[in-house]
Amino acid sequence: MDDDRLVLATLTHGLAQAGYEVLDADNGDDAILLAREHRPELALLDIRMEGMSGFDVAAYLREYLQLPFMFLSAFADEATVAKVKELGAVAYLVKPLDIHQIVPAVEAAFAKLAERPAAAPRPLPADAAVLDQVVPLAVGVLMHRYSLSRPEALARLNKLADTEGRPLAEAALRLVEAVELLALPGR
Repeated sequence: MDDDRLVLATLTHGLAQAGYEVLDADNGDDAILLAREHRPELALLDIRMEGMSGFDVAAYLREYLQLPFMFLSAFADEATVAKVKELGAVAYLVKPLDIHQIVPAVEAAFAKLAERPAAAPRPLPADAAVLDQVVPLAVGVLMHRYSLSRPEALARLNKLADTEGRPLAEAALRLVEAVELLALPGR
């Protein structure tokens, strides 16, 4: 994800030429939606973005999706580097960069990830009342967002749960949490 369309297009093309399947987003909100839908093996994030910052996206990817990420940014000050470390990025590259620098960094990040133990999934809330409400709420979100009927929205939620290999309530909770995050002030 990068806010500069030329940089984003160059990265996307270069990584695709190196054999990687690439999804791109030019803002944080779209990056989260793509990550939730496609579950990439690694996210490359810029720090300064329209809408949610790269830091916000990284925190969400770490907390809710357990997806690894690396940063590509023009910022190299001490506070930025400390925040990158705190968030647990697998790599941090300072721009300007060319694709010949990025491909080896991506390959190194994948090698580093192969050495890590898998993260445990977040537990669902134990409160049965929350789980009873979350599926209808998620169905309502899908109905509103995609102009679907109730049966169509429920079918889409079931498909999402099946695709992610999760119980319906967990998929619904994750969808609702994503919508709540995107609705926070300043996003």
